[in-house]
Amino acid sequence: MTGAGPDPAGRDPRVTAVVVTYNRRDLLLEALAAVHAQSRAPDAVIVVDNASADGTAEAVRTKFPPVHLAELTRNSGGAGGFAYGMALALADHADLIWLMDDDTMPEPGALEALLAARDRHPAPPPALVASRVLWTDGRAHPMNTPRTKPFVSKAERLTATAAGCTPIRSASFVSILVDAAECRRRGLPQADYFLWNDDFEFTTRLLRGNTGLLCPASVVVHKTATFAATNVDPGAERFFYEVRNKIWMLKTRAPLAPLERLAYSGSTVRRWARTFAGSHDRRALSSSLVKGISVGVRTSPRPTSEVLAGIGLKVPADDQP
Repeated sequence: MTGAGPDPAGRDPRVTAVVVTYNRRDLLLEALAAVHAQSRAPDAVIVVDNASADGTAEAVRTKFPPVHLAELTRNSGGAGGFAYGMALALADHADLIWLMDDDTMPEPGALEALLAARDRHPAPPPALVASRVLWTDGRAHPMNTPRTKPFVSKAERLTATAAGCTPIRSASFVSILVDAAECRRRGLPQADYFLWNDDFEFTTRLLRGNTGLLCPASVVVHKTATFAATNVDPGAERFFYEVRNKIWMLKTRAPLAPLERLAYSGSTVRRWARTFAGSHDRRALSSSLVKGISVGVRTSPRPTSEVLAGIGLKVPADDQP
């Protein structure tokens, strides 16, 4: 079996898959079937159901009884769902956590390729290894293209190449394998983001000073309804979260170094300009922009444990002090 290699205790690493879902029962069942069909299957699978109303929970219990199903009574968004699912994985002594959305379909060797790439990389191991994400027609999905690491050293680039990978600075929650020990050190995703930029904030925070890799040999299909990048008009409500969360992130020191914050601020303004240029309802986007800026500047995200407690969830303690 190809894996991440034995730990100092001489055992294979425990891999836990975490899938977050909301009202996409059929896609989730397809994704879980693909997860269980892996050439190297995960040791455990956690599904966080964000209070779906389409029979998701019952379908998972019926078709995949071994899955740990966390049924939330309120929708916590992707951010809250991944934060809670990762907390459950850490409490269950995961060594590696494989994160994915409910519309992510991993090809049979996807996890094995991620583990093999991690194996080939010299110590210290990468904090994160990401899959190559395609759309349903085989094209690279523009929504999930990891950001290449800027100013990477020649030695780091050669090391990544030897592992069959390229160095990255961030990735989306569409098939990434993260090191549980680094999650314990750096913390869970920011649950208060609800949706948008939660994966960008978490992965940049996780990878600051650490190694992240894109593994082209690990392939997943992201079954979004359309082939589109993040700068396509998302609608007024989602654009509010994009603006607020991006400002929250740029105010925080942990994810990005000062020069990175400057660079990403510029790229953010350009992306928003492209979103406005392609929108058919600029008045609604303008309102969301103003509101997002106001809330983002005046407030900061609450601690994840507080957010989850507010919807009746207690972050379980893991095996670390």
